[in-house]
Amino acid sequence: IVLGVSFNMASQERPTFADIFDEDEAQQSFLMSKPTCFLIVGKPGTGKATLGKKISQAWNSIFIEAKELITDHIKRGTDQGNKMQALLHQGLSIPEELVTHLILDKINSPEVAHLGYVLCGFPSLCEEYVKIPQQIELIKNFKLTPDIIINIKCPDTDLGKRLCGLKQDPNTGIIYQREDWDPALKEKQKKQQVGEEGEEEEEEEEEELEEEQEEEMSLTEKLVYRPEDFPENVKERIKLFKDILLRPVEDLMIDHDPHYLIELDGNMKPQKIFETVLSRLVSLGLRLGSVVMKLQNSEEEETLQETDTDQLLRLLASSSMIAPRYRWRRSRWGQTCPVALKEGFIKRGLVEFAVSFLDKMYLMSSEEALRKFMQNPRQYLLPPMPLPPCKVAVVGPKCSGKTTLCNFIANKYAGKVLDMSVLIKPFAEEAKKNFIEKAVEEATELAIKTVRMKLQEERILKEQDKPEETEGIEELEYQKEMPETLAAEVLEEITADHPEVLEIVAEAVRAASETPVTITPDLYMAALEQAINKLHEKKKK
Repeated sequence: IVLGVSFNMASQERPTFADIFDEDEAQQSFLMSKPTCFLIVGKPGTGKATLGKKISQAWNSIFIEAKELITDHIKRGTDQGNKMQALLHQGLSIPEELVTHLILDKINSPEVAHLGYVLCGFPSLCEEYVKIPQQIELIKNFKLTPDIIINIKCPDTDLGKRLCGLKQDPNTGIIYQREDWDPALKEKQKKQQVGEEGEEEEEEEEEELEEEQEEEMSLTEKLVYRPEDFPENVKERIKLFKDILLRPVEDLMIDHDPHYLIELDGNMKPQKIFETVLSRLVSLGLRLGSVVMKLQNSEEEETLQETDTDQLLRLLASSSMIAPRYRWRRSRWGQTCPVALKEGFIKRGLVEFAVSFLDKMYLMSSEEALRKFMQNPRQYLLPPMPLPPCKVAVVGPKCSGKTTLCNFIANKYAGKVLDMSVLIKPFAEEAKKNFIEKAVEEATELAIKTVRMKLQEERILKEQDKPEETEGIEELEYQKEMPETLAAEVLEEITADHPEVLEIVAEAVRAASETPVTITPDLYMAALEQAINKLHEKKKK
């Protein structure tokens, strides 16, 4: 017995050379992790938006900036975009309240919950809607708070010179710095870069320089200064930042973890600034955003639709590989759509909606499911998924607590209660209504016949009681024709509105209302099927 116990205990120990890496735990850890979020602050015109775009592209994050959001909404034709476009056409400015709501909605969007964000231009210098301290509190209370704060520093004099040298192309909206449009500065930079070269190369360069100078002259003639880049306006913007925003931003950076605070020299070139940030981020060991990629194009879809299941999955595994010999692996969902399964449906995925995420491939069932999965796949892949939809039937005798138990289960697991006693009511009322209508129809027809016969008998009796006025053949002919004439008159007089008919019909309606209607099993099935179909339609929306 002792040996048996020791053997069982030894068998439960982990083998020495076993791989302790658990792939499911690693994937679950990633799906439950917080995406990396960035906040870029600094004086106006220090290049926050330029750096933010580059970081968002390199880190697969969502770039959030007021101007970008406004442009995106106008392009997509949303309700907010149409409202902002109408204001701009009228020459009005967009309210700060609307811009703030755009930023907050984007931060709380599904794609940001998956990929994280790079936020620029917030907190804002404008205090029309939210004061600076409240804006700082909003940042601290974000659902996804910033992990990295990047502060771009630049002396006032250097920043003023740079901003005063900016010009804009009115046709394209592109902004050029002084070294991009000033021929004297460009010539000086080229002389510094070019060393001693041969005469032939100098002649070729002179020809190229002449062509470039012509292009630069045509470009320079089109460029204009923006009002905000006038020297007096630049000084006012910098002074306003230092007066109302610098101190709250510094307090925010003081409260932040210094290991995740990056301060940069704004006098460096934009590319150099980006490389500095990238090297610092790599040293911090932060995780990049994982993007969902579509696997198929239109040409491959036609060839794969005719193949069987196993061959289909093998072909998908080798499409759009990120590196040689690294094929996409099959997931536990197989060909089932993860989005539909999460919503309570079992739907087969389609080839044209095949995607890859992490190291696995998934098949979506529709364009809408594909859009939802590409925005944020985490909510569809987290445990306990893949789990088929659960349907529970609670039965028992009357007054045993079936309804109470159903409500408890539904509240606990966010389910929907289908109570047959409630679902059958509309069908029972409809059946009762049809039964009464049929009873009225039958009673009306029978009442008309009954009243006719009654009136006909009364008139015949009255005619028989009258003394005989004629004799012979004429009297006999009159007696033969009299019942037919009398019946025709009665037929014309008796209708459904006759008082006696109405009285008989009312009695029939009263009796039909008191008679219980037997509900057939088909009605129960129809009520349950209708409720399930409505539930499916509601989930699809």
